[in-house]
Amino acid sequence: MAACSLAAVAAVALLAGCSGSVQGAPVPDSAPATAGATDSGSAAPSTTTAPKSSTPKSTSPKTAAPLSELLLTPEEFPEPFGAVVLPPQAVPMAAPDLVGVPRGATVDPSECEPPEQDYGPNGTVMAVGTDNATRATISVELTKVDAPLDELEAQTRQCPSMTVTANGVTTTVTTEILPPSPIDADKTMSLRRTVVSPKAAAGDQTMLTLIAQVGDVRVATTLMTFGSATPSTAPLDQAFTAAVQKVKAGK
Repeated sequence: MAACSLAAVAAVALLAGCSGSVQGAPVPDSAPATAGATDSGSAAPSTTTAPKSSTPKSTSPKTAAPLSELLLTPEEFPEPFGAVVLPPQAVPMAAPDLVGVPRGATVDPSECEPPEQDYGPNGTVMAVGTDNATRATISVELTKVDAPLDELEAQTRQCPSMTVTANGVTTTVTTEILPPSPIDADKTMSLRRTVVSPKAAAGDQTMLTLIAQVGDVRVATTLMTFGSATPSTAPLDQAFTAAVQKVKAGK
């Protein structure tokens, strides 16, 4: 997997002097996530990215507002997560790690490879918050999509486990679909991913992701942790709710 974590990316952005959006080009990686709808780890809402398929494209109304205007600001993140908005240069490196598949990685089975995604500023924006006490991160990712969330869910169900090879390191990524969030959106999805690496000194990486689709905007909020850490998932729920409501209000 990548050499540094999302927490490191956020730290680099902070050092660059960012409070809201940042101008630097931090080099992110992945950090483990864990989440659920409750502190016990039982999930509620969640989702991810949309896979390729032959099913009809979404006919939901297009969003006029730029994604950057719909993204949570650092001030809107729940405590104790100090957040930054990632600069456009960092997004293509950080976003793939949220699904356990770094850029340039080989995925087996190949049909489990994440769908193509526009990582440009008009296609994907991200903000990352870090809890310095637990090393947990909360990432909020907004993407423009032209496919329904059903496609991603179908692909995810077909890929409960996959091996990912990047930079000479092979990891095993397992995904569990959890009960969807009851939040008001076109569709929601929740999942928990675990990334097991033989060279991970910090332990396995866990990511609890809550996903919602609102028109052509997909909201994915991920709590990532390492090892046996089990921080409260309440901040994840708060960030997810705020992120979805802001997208709905901005449309």
